[in-house]
Amino acid sequence: MNRFEATWLAAIQAGGDAVRDGHVLVACSGGGDSVALLAFLWAVRRSLGLELTVAHARHGLRPEAEQEAELVRRMCRELDLDLVEGGLSVHAHAHAQGLGLETAARELRWAWLRSQAEAEGALAVATGHSLDDHTETVLLRLARGGGSGCLTPLARRQGPRWSPLVQVRREELRAYLRQKGLAWLEDASNQEPFTPRNRWRQLLPALRAEAPALDRHLWETHLQVAELVAFRDQQVLAWRGARWELRAGPALLLAGPGGWDEPALRWTLEAACRDCDWPRAPDLLRDLAAWMLPHLGRKPGKVKRWGGWRLEPGTPAGAIPAAGWPWALRRDPDPGPEPMLVKLRAQSAGQVRLEMQGTPPPPEAP
Repeated sequence: MNRFEATWLAAIQAGGDAVRDGHVLVACSGGGDSVALLAFLWAVRRSLGLELTVAHARHGLRPEAEQEAELVRRMCRELDLDLVEGGLSVHAHAHAQGLGLETAARELRWAWLRSQAEAEGALAVATGHSLDDHTETVLLRLARGGGSGCLTPLARRQGPRWSPLVQVRREELRAYLRQKGLAWLEDASNQEPFTPRNRWRQLLPALRAEAPALDRHLWETHLQVAELVAFRDQQVLAWRGARWELRAGPALLLAGPGGWDEPALRWTLEAACRDCDWPRAPDLLRDLAAWMLPHLGRKPGKVKRWGGWRLEPGTPAGAIPAAGWPWALRRDPDPGPEPMLVKLRAQSAGQVRLEMQGTPPPPEAP
């Protein structure tokens, strides 16, 4: 075991989410990241008690596809590993579903990998995601406006996916391959600016020249943000039954009057919207909380409406909790033809700014 393998093995063991003592399906495209992943897992398979099977998906999008497949076949023969191959009809799926080729390829690839993992009885599908992928994903999320969700790390484990090398830079994976004398093929399309990820990838070298530790600093920052988000979510969950509750309809029941500030209300709205499958874009939740806050400080009266939401009297006193649930928030199925909306932004305690704007469509959940 060389120094790369010893370092990476120690890191994934310390992370507590390593797959152990079972069958793993290793996704290998023939590119540098996945070839390094396969070589690494083969080197540490006994340390983790793993049985490996390799999966290679042929997307039929580039003329180099057969060359990549042959490279993976040769590597499997040398390592004495079983290989499953699948041909994917990406163009047909993209046309039928109205998708871009990248999205269509990802959907088909993961559907095939999941089915193969089930057929093989695999505990996980190992993928070659690297720290570079994490940085690119963060920038994509930030560009889309993902709120605190874009500042959480790319999970090492998510469903069947296991990415044991997600904290390793792509350049380090290439150094590992060179040390072991292993061949790989770079996908030239990754450098073509036809996807947002590829365009961000072209901007990153200049950023890394200015900040060489950018990727690792982002990862550490995101670990700390993830801890704060987990603490916040635990706090909101502890409030359930005392400050808020959900009931069929669905409806969000809220305690009052008083007792709410804008961040606490917004966090509660996020939890409720997630459970109710309501829109929960960050700017929407901030505006919704700012609109609701003055009403929650008063006794319930008439039904209040705002941009597809309805705040109405809840359950009376004597219910659980004893003070009842003065207010209930629902989605308004018929908000009425309002050409103009009052949009509120909480700037500081007790201060609200109002803007007039056209009625926007409900945002999609990120």
